[in-house]
Amino acid sequence: MPPEGNGAVITAKDVTRVYGQGETTGQALRGVSLDVARGKLTAVMGPSGSGKSTLMHILAGLDAPTSGEVTIEGTGLSTLDDTALTKLRRQHIGFVFQFFNLLPMLSAEENIRLPLSIAGRKSDPTWFEELLHAMGLTDRRSHRPAELSGGQQQRVAIARALVSRPTVVFADEPTGNLDSATSGEILELMRASVDSFGQSTVMVTHAARAAAMADRILFLDDGLIVRDLGRVTSHEVLSVMEELAGR
Repeated sequence: MPPEGNGAVITAKDVTRVYGQGETTGQALRGVSLDVARGKLTAVMGPSGSGKSTLMHILAGLDAPTSGEVTIEGTGLSTLDDTALTKLRRQHIGFVFQFFNLLPMLSAEENIRLPLSIAGRKSDPTWFEELLHAMGLTDRRSHRPAELSGGQQQRVAIARALVSRPTVVFADEPTGNLDSATSGEILELMRASVDSFGQSTVMVTHAARAAAMADRILFLDDGLIVRDLGRVTSHEVLSVMEELAGR
């Protein structure tokens, strides 16, 4: 069931990120403000070096802004020490990576349960079986990553991100290491996790096809949000990307 409530699960206000000092200073983010909507899929796009990965890391509490503030479910990240920040990520954040990041010595089921094991929590058996079924992994639960295809490994990674019922899932180029047909299947699963489970999701992507699955698309360029669109076609996404490339 989708989570109760509405509004924003994550809020960023006037976020900047500066790297280096003196002549080597680089400004990855130049004052970004946004709300991540509850129960929606938000895509973040932009040319290489636009700041989209930096933004994702800051929104997820993996990096700290040079200035500005990020809140997750009303908690300001700047107020937390490292221990509290780690606990907050375990409670609120799930991750899906381009290269799966599965532990090779663990089975699919053990990889999926890993976030719960680290947090000292037990899984809800009904939810766990529902998740395995939704990801098409019921008959692959005992397989290790080397025995799975790339698409199956990414299904395991998505289930691992969802198993703790996080406030928000961050997906970093989730189809970047997959072929076109498998990418389509993974995107459908990402979309279904939002529609069926109410899973708030932020997806960084280069792919117009992936962005077109989103409820909202943020386009970054030179550390700023330069376009903010709702549901559009992949053709419209490509048009905006071509426009930004021509700047």
